[in-house]
Amino acid sequence: MIESLREFTEGLPTVIQWLGVLLASAIPFVESYFGSAIGVLAGLSPFVAIPVAIIGNGASMAILVLTAARVRKSATKNGTAEPSPRRERLKRMFDRFGVPGVSLLGQTVLPSQITSMAMVSFGASRNAVIGWQLVSIALWGIAFGTLATLGIDVFAT
Repeated sequence: MIESLREFTEGLPTVIQWLGVLLASAIPFVESYFGSAIGVLAGLSPFVAIPVAIIGNGASMAILVLTAARVRKSATKNGTAEPSPRRERLKRMFDRFGVPGVSLLGQTVLPSQITSMAMVSFGASRNAVIGWQLVSIALWGIAFGTLATLGIDVFAT
């Protein structure tokens, strides 16, 4: 199956190959980690697949963070509503681990787009969230792209 994917991918123009990885990486739950692995397994050089996956995931995350920041600003103009018990629990976890902890570890549970919007909704600085999420996206993309390059089957189990 991987060989068929590689043959199909190699027949496409280079720009389309890159665009495919970029768009796939912008999808929540695919992210930079699976996007870079998909690119490598499809036959792209890891020196192309990994950065393109990071850019795709980072761009979608940044757009959503900026949107969430605008929504929060307009929603909090007239005061805040009473938070639900679930939201209070998420807020306590955010307070415990902070932006760096949630950014680096949050991708093991939820996509970066969701965790970053949640942090902004809790009042975290949009610039801090974007910065730490980009670090996290890059680290996860490099790790999974490297594993795919080395031929380790990270999709088993």
